[in-house]
Amino acid sequence: MVRQDRTPRRRLDPDSRREAILAAAAAAFADRPFADVTIASIAADAQASSSLVYRYFAGKEELYAQVVGLAIEELLDKQAAALDALDEGVPVRDRIGAATLVYLDHVASHPDAWAAPLRGSRGEPQAAAELRVRVRADYVERLAPPEQARHEYALWGYYGFVDAACLRWVDKGCPPDERWALVDAALGCLGGALGDWAA
Repeated sequence: MVRQDRTPRRRLDPDSRREAILAAAAAAFADRPFADVTIASIAADAQASSSLVYRYFAGKEELYAQVVGLAIEELLDKQAAALDALDEGVPVRDRIGAATLVYLDHVASHPDAWAAPLRGSRGEPQAAAELRVRVRADYVERLAPPEQARHEYALWGYYGFVDAACLRWVDKGCPPDERWALVDAALGCLGGALGDWAA
């Protein structure tokens, strides 16, 4: 007798299967707190078995960290494209403003999932939290001259300011007509901390 209670599964090549699992995980983590997501639910959404998910990922923590890593990669790619589209010689202030607008698009595309780690409401795994810190440190290192301690502090403070401002923006429903007000406030904060944009 053939069992009828199993979730139907698609046969996929390994790369496609891994992508399907990651896509299902991304959707689940965007929709529910980390603690409420199970490997079984991700497997069902990916039309796979739990054992198959474990063949690709060590566990839920690793899967979450992979999802966070992919989201960060996508954000950085979009920011790089936005900066490449600017004319040569555009002032630093405008370059940072363009990158910040891309960040706001990223926030608005999944506001609750973006805000959850900052609010501590989803019990983010340590590996994902460490990844976020490493990426931010790399970003600051690329932008701040190593001999300018003031610039380093200004940029760390800027990103903290942007995250706090974005949390307020999320609470207000990410109103599109307030995007430039947020960017202008953030750039004003950075300008004040740097003292001299051209330095």
